[in-house]
Parts: sequence; structure tokens; C-alpha cells
Amino acid sequence: MSVNNFIPQVWSARVQVNLDKALIYGQPGVINRDYEGEINEAGDTVHVNQIGDPTIFNYTKNTDMPVPETLTDSRRSLIIDQAKGFNFQVDDVDKAQTRPDVMDPAMSRAAYKLSDISDQYVGATMAAGAAVANSLGLDATPIVPTLGTFDDELNVYNVLVDASVKLNQSNVPRDNRFVIVPPWFEGLLRKDQRFVPTDDVRLNGVIGRAAGFNVLVSNNVPTVAGPPIKYKIIYGHAMGMTFADQINKTEAYRPERRFGDAVKGLHLYGGDVMEPLALGVMTAAQSA
Repeated sequence: MSVNNFIPQVWSARVQVNLDKALIYGQPGVINRDYEGEINEAGDTVHVNQIGDPTIFNYTKNTDMPVPETLTDSRRSLIIDQAKGFNFQVDDVDKAQTRPDVMDPAMSRAAYKLSDISDQYVGATMAAGAAVANSLGLDATPIVPTLGTFDDELNVYNVLVDASVKLNQSNVPRDNRFVIVPPWFEGLLRKDQRFVPTDDVRLNGVIGRAAGFNVLVSNNVPTVAGPPIKYKIIYGHAMGMTFADQINKTEAYRPERRFGDAVKGLHLYGGDVMEPLALGVMTAAQSA
């Protein structure tokens, strides 16, 4: 690779696409990107606007309505407090001896590692910010899903029904709800006849539908050390968390004391739970 032929815009776009393909928690449908502002550096603030409810009044025919009210609005700040980078080089000797070119696979691996780290960040932020009222299970007494009969309250499908009821009670929209489960939970769910598999490609990691949820599977489900290990299974609606990220810089250069090409990049992001009642957490443990 020649530094003279390096086009930052092209490389930066390629890294961002790879990130989008790899993310489970940080994708549209699980989070939202409803914010204003540009991300230029760590510590930047982006703004999230929220609108108040209009007043509902009784209408009487042949009577003037109240004058139009001015809706109140509020603005919350989202701090870009996460900055992750990569910086690697490929020696000219390695380039000459290696086919195919090693730079593209190396960039792909860098993108994957960045996405994996930001994915864990989003999952942990959602777990910490979800409404306690929507939660099921505790660290001291986790739910242990089983393949019991359909009327068993710990049946793997039934515990998702309980999660759905929690969201119903919090007036969370029924459309486009999600739940993100670990692989062992997926294995149980696939054996339940009520689970509906799907190959819907609109969400990364989606495996099907159950109890009104789009079911996604991830190895990044937040955990609490055991024994037993407690898994924080997050469910809810994308309105719950706002996430902002950007591949801010991608540069190629020739290291002064090496014969080789190097690339460095910077990923800036931040997120916060804006609607806690739109999210819930099931603390669950795998059956021994």
C-alpha cells in the first residue's frame, strides 16, 4: 500500500460498514440515533430533544376551543466519553512475501474488535439504566429457565411472556420489541414449539420471534460472576437508549524507524438510557 494512494474517506467508510455488520446491541432496532450535533473529538456533547405531551380537552360544538398551546420541550445531553483506537503496521518484507495483501484483513479485524468493545459498552449501559420496575430476577435469586411444560412458570417461553407483561404495564409500544439472549438460552428456546424461527435480515443476530419479541442472540450479554454466572438478558424497545458513534479519524503513514506501512484509527462514541421504562432486564442463570 502506498501512502500517496491512501484515501481516508474510503477507508473510514469501510471500517464503519464493518462495525454495522458486527453490532448486536448498538444497531438500529435495539438503540436509536435520535440526536443532534457532530462528533469531532472525545468529550463532545450531542443533544437529544424530547417533546412534552399536548393537553387534551373536552370539545363542545359551537364553542371556541382553547387557544393553541405551545408545547414544552426538553433537551438532554449525551457525552461522547468513549474513545478507542488502533495503530498497526505491516512490514514491507511481509507485504512482499504475503499474498493476498494483509492490510485488508488487518483492517477488518480492527473493525471487528472496535465493534465488539462498543457492543459490550452498549449492553452494559442498557443493563444499568433499565427500569427496576421492568426487571425479573435478582443476582441473589436469578431465574433459571427450563424446558418444562407449557404451564410451568419457569418454562423458557413463559419467562419471556412475563417480560412482555412488564413492558405492557409500562406502556411500551408493542411493535418492534427485542430481547437479546445468550446462546444457551437460544438453545432452550428453539426446542419450544411456540418459538417462530425467522431469517429476517433487518436485524443482526435475529433468530426468530417469541412472546412478541424479536429474539436476538449474542455472546456479549452482560454477566455477573458466579457461581452461577448471572446473565443480564435485556429486553425492550429501541426508544430506550440513544447511541452516537463515529469513526473520527483513519490515517496511513510510514513509521519513521521502519520500512512498512501503518494505519491508525479512532472510534468515538457514547450512549445513555433516555427512557428507562422502555427497557427491562431478566437476571437469569443456566441450569446445571
